[in-house]
Amino acid sequence: MTRARVHAARGPAGAGLLDLATGRWKILDPIGAALLDLPTGALERAAAIEEAAARWAATGADPDQVRADLVRVAADLDSLLAGRPVHRTPPSTPPPVRFAPAVHPSLRGWAAAGIGLATSLLLLRILPIRHVHALARAAARLPGRPASVRDAEVVLAGVRATGAWWPGRVACLEESLAVHLGAALTGRPVRWVLGVRFAPRGAHAWVVADGHVIGQEETDRIWPYLPVLVTG
Repeated sequence: MTRARVHAARGPAGAGLLDLATGRWKILDPIGAALLDLPTGALERAAAIEEAAARWAATGADPDQVRADLVRVAADLDSLLAGRPVHRTPPSTPPPVRFAPAVHPSLRGWAAAGIGLATSLLLLRILPIRHVHALARAAARLPGRPASVRDAEVVLAGVRATGAWWPGRVACLEESLAVHLGAALTGRPVRWVLGVRFAPRGAHAWVVADGHVIGQEETDRIWPYLPVLVTG
């Protein structure tokens, strides 16, 4: 069986890695992010770490401390990757962000949102994230044309209205997956994105339609996040 891949992306503030085998994130600062490009040979890697330590020493940093930190992080990455392939999401221009939608779901939107939310809540509770991702990829292949901003916001409004009846918490992962699945059922697919931010550090999930991030909370204006895994 093929082992689940690690997805990674780099940006000016650092790098984010998502291990699909476990669903765990690793967020690296710019120094740690540079270790993603280290050679795998022992001698070449040691030379690269020495070169990096010398560069930081020139700025006044303690070279022994820098060297020790680099060796530790490199060992952590080796343990995480364990020889598995890394899928790197290419850098992109941060998209515009739209906040809470001012639309009302249609009857079709209500139905798709209800099915999407129920399926999302069930999948995320019983399956590992790698299987959830595989099903999300399958949903993205359903026939249809890409959603407009309004198409996506109608499904999102339905998901949020339906989620208000759910006794548990519907966080960004559940909500965004529900919109992804519900939009696919309407024949107007969106892109489901998992990513990270660096200050403060944290993971996030959202959907993109027609080049816009859809339906973020008014209180969460710490953008851009770095997309690491994009589905659709």
